[in-house]
Amino acid sequence: MAQLIVRNLDDEIVKRLRRKAAESGRSVEAEHREILREALLKSRPRKSLKQHLLGIPNIGRDDDFVRMRDKSRKVQL
Repeated sequence: MAQLIVRNLDDEIVKRLRRKAAESGRSVEAEHREILREALLKSRPRKSLKQHLLGIPNIGRDDDFVRMRDKSRKVQL
């Protein structure tokens, strides 16, 4: 197994890591490994376009968003 040394961490990050490790019943080193494992190895399910579109809130009627034709423009043929 490889080793990783992380230097120059903010005190607040170390404090939160220690707290999270204690809450999980793990050592700080084991908690650090778990955080890295979750962040880098676990695949997150990807949303399809349909799922993204279904997640858009209903904010009005369709005719609220109709584009008005610009009558000042001349049509070139």
